[in-house]
Amino acid sequence: METRPPLPPFTRETAIEKIRLAEDGWNSRDPARVALAYSLDTRWRNRVDFPRGRAEAQAMLERKWKRELDYRLIKELWAFDGNCIAVRFAYEWRDDAGQWYRSYGNENWEFGADGLMIDRHASINDMPIREAERKFFWPLGRRPDDHPGLSELGL
Repeated sequence: METRPPLPPFTRETAIEKIRLAEDGWNSRDPARVALAYSLDTRWRNRVDFPRGRAEAQAMLERKWKRELDYRLIKELWAFDGNCIAVRFAYEWRDDAGQWYRSYGNENWEFGADGLMIDRHASINDMPIREAERKFFWPLGRRPDDHPGLSELGL
């Protein structure tokens, strides 16, 4: 059986660990790697996309990271209970014309007993920003442990 620790029910510490693992995965911008955190029959709501199943989620991520260049993401715990976690997040990216954006949102996650995500409901808003307004400057990939989180950045 495929498992993805930490497993529910979550404590504050394991919820924070699960969130950081998700953030690290998404910052890899590797759709195949990220998709492995989701159940084979996962259900998503992501903007106007409603992927059903791991393969559709992976395909959506492939499209996303072709469009959202220089992507850097920070996630933060909002709430948790049992097998559910709510996060808030912000990420910065630019389009192929060089316009930078900061995307803000909230996600509600539900996990199976195996630690794979069954449901992911994301609400996301994009705000154009000037390059001088950027706050996420680490090299592409995992956010360094000493980089401020959303609360420390005032986001």
